[in-house]
Amino acid sequence: MASANENKAFMLGYRLYMVAFLIFLVAPLISAGIFAFNDSVFPSLPWKGFTLDWFFGTEEPMLGMFHDKRLLQGLYNSFVIALSVSLLSVFVGTCNAFLFVRSSLPAKNFFYIIMVLPLVIPGVILGISILVLASTVANTLDDSYGIDLGFLRPGIILVVLGQFSFIATITSLVITARLRKFDATMEEAAYNLGASRFRVLRTVTLPYLRPAMIAAGIVAFLVSFENFNTTLFLVGSESPLTITMFDRMAKGGSTPVLNAVSFFLMLGSGVLALVSVLVQRDRTAR
Repeated sequence: MASANENKAFMLGYRLYMVAFLIFLVAPLISAGIFAFNDSVFPSLPWKGFTLDWFFGTEEPMLGMFHDKRLLQGLYNSFVIALSVSLLSVFVGTCNAFLFVRSSLPAKNFFYIIMVLPLVIPGVILGISILVLASTVANTLDDSYGIDLGFLRPGIILVVLGQFSFIATITSLVITARLRKFDATMEEAAYNLGASRFRVLRTVTLPYLRPAMIAAGIVAFLVSFENFNTTLFLVGSESPLTITMFDRMAKGGSTPVLNAVSFFLMLGSGVLALVSVLVQRDRTAR
């Protein structure tokens, strides 16, 4: 009886803890979503009524996010950066997977650890380090040889390179884990049937890796899109959405239009996460 009562008390405490933890995670997102529809110029109580002006409004002070040119430009810049980073990271991550799983590279474990290091380095330190290195190289070449490498100056290209430096690690780990589960006899059977190395790669190996590549690309896109710490030190005049929102809040304080942007991003992130799950589930079912 005492053991049964202890188990019941433990399970009750565990359930209460999980409920409190989920509320702690979800409550800020729910509040941000709710205030995106509040008919008030301040994102706070009391509730003044339901409105879509913070999404579609055309006049101040309730100019909607879809008519705010600066926010739309930031959204476009973030999309370009995230798409570039995800494509580059998936390509390099796939190459890294073959390198660490299939090759007999000396000191392979050492290089694997080096690859993982960017994940444990704070984003602020990473951003400052990349900025200092890029600026030093650009200034040295410009002063000594008159060579102007504009892509090493703060701007979209440097943001892409900075984010790629740690996001490629994420895609490499995801795709490597998938490749480790691959049955090499499938390739051997294709070779025995007369297929070339490129054909085996195209028709056997890459289709097997495709779910992991898609999932890694989606994760890379989302991580790049919401990145702030590293991006803050590398951005130029073309600011992505996170920097635009930070600048808007720093100058004018929080407004419901920022809640509208947050709600829009939550929906987009949820859809992409669902796509990632469905892609992997469908492939597993086959």
